[in-house]
Amino acid sequence: MVTNAYKNPNKALLKRYKNTLNFFYQQNINPQSRILDLGVENPFTQIMENEGFSVLNTGEIDLDLKPEMVKGYDVEVVTAFEILEHLVSPFPVLKNLPGKKLIATVPLRLWFSSAYRNPNDPWDCHYHEFEDWQFDWLLEKSGWKIVDREKWKSPVIKVGIRPMLRNITPRYYAVYAER
Repeated sequence: MVTNAYKNPNKALLKRYKNTLNFFYQQNINPQSRILDLGVENPFTQIMENEGFSVLNTGEIDLDLKPEMVKGYDVEVVTAFEILEHLVSPFPVLKNLPGKKLIATVPLRLWFSSAYRNPNDPWDCHYHEFEDWQFDWLLEKSGWKIVDREKWKSPVIKVGIRPMLRNITPRYYAVYAER
């Protein structure tokens, strides 16, 4: 299932992809590494493949119901780009992940805005929006050691109080962790 935002990415989405790719490259991932990208194939899967990486996706399997299914992949690196917030319980998935390296991005909880919800698509809702310390704790509790982290703002160009706050408040949190 590909949402409309992925078919025709806007400037904000392209900026997020650029930030994610820059963070990805900062971690010096070997181009020969096999990567498991949690979730369905998406534009960022294509970006990684265009950069020469071998990428597998978990597909449309509900990771809340079958967190152990990720164990079956023979990979060195796992990526979880804005998927963990959609899970009721990301802990079992994080605990079962294969590989020794994890690169994940999640939306940060904003004090001035409620969690994202798409009334037209029940799969496109955030069960969690994290504070950075909460996500760090979740990773550490599930056996990951954080090596690097970065935050960036939402690239929104609109008029109003919330858009102004989004331009000065970090919205996305990227973490590189190892076992």
